[in-house]
Order: sequence, then C-alpha cells, then structure tokens
Amino acid sequence: MNEVIRAGKFVELSYKVTDRKSGHVLTRVEFPLGYVHGHNEILAPSVHMQLEGKSAGDIIEVAIDGNQIFGPRDESLVFTDRIENVPEEYRQVGASILMENDAGQTRSFLVTHMDDETLTVDGNNPLCGREVVFTLEILTVRDATSDEMKAGGAIGVSPTVDPSLLRPV
Repeated sequence: MNEVIRAGKFVELSYKVTDRKSGHVLTRVEFPLGYVHGHNEILAPSVHMQLEGKSAGDIIEVAIDGNQIFGPRDESLVFTDRIENVPEEYRQVGASILMENDAGQTRSFLVTHMDDETLTVDGNNPLCGREVVFTLEILTVRDATSDEMKAGGAIGVSPTVDPSLLRPV
C-alpha cells in the first residue's frame, strides 16, 4: 500500500510553474525538493492542501493567482536608473539586488531590463499579477526520521529552488 501525504510524512517532489496565459514554463526545481509535511510548509498553503492524501507517482496541477499570495503589483517598486550608477555585478537581466530603505527594511529587487544607457529593477514578486499553474510530481512519501522532523526537511541537501516561488514571510 502506498503511503499518503499527511502531517509528519517526508515528501520529495519536483515541480514546474507555468504561466497560465502564455503557457511558458517560468521555473522548475533542479532536483527533488524534500520537506516534512505539516512541519515545513515552504510552498504556498494552497499547494500543500492539494498535496494532502496524494501518493508517490501522483502528478497534480494547482492553479494559483499570484495576486492572492503576493498581493497586487506595485509600480512604485519599479526603478530605472542610468547604467553607470549600477555596480558591474548587477548589470545583468535576472540579477538579484538586496536593497534597504531608510527604516532598515530589506527587499530583493530583480534586474528586469537593461540597454546601453539604463537598467530597470523590480521589487515585485515575479508572480504578482500572474495566474500560474504548479505541476507537481510526487516522488517519495514515507515516515520522516526524527532528524528530518527537527530540521523540517531533508538532511544535508540543498535543493535549487527559485526563491520567488517560496512562501512569503
């Protein structure tokens, strides 16, 4: 009998995120993501709810409105500056820049556009304003070890996950 996903189970899965409108794949995990269900909810709550009761081998699709998770797009978080005002290491589309405001709060901005004279950064989550579909393939479901329960996931593994898809703090 296949084990089903519920609290206390170690789950490994892979997923991709597709823009519902364009059909383009926005991101995918590089290798399986492992977590302890009910102890380390790193994806959106609606995704975790849909995983409940599923087993290894199942593939599910979960539609998500980025506005519900990350809020509406805020155009005041988009800035364009002359390229010479931006350090060399950030002069690449897709580069992430951590910025701090006068109150000491930090926010990650992504370089979204660059030409010979200007560079544009955007502090909105890339999923704001988008409807996306998470396609998840469940690879493993088993009892979590006590060490995994304490850690909330796989021990000694650092999966590559697009941080824009992680649950907001």
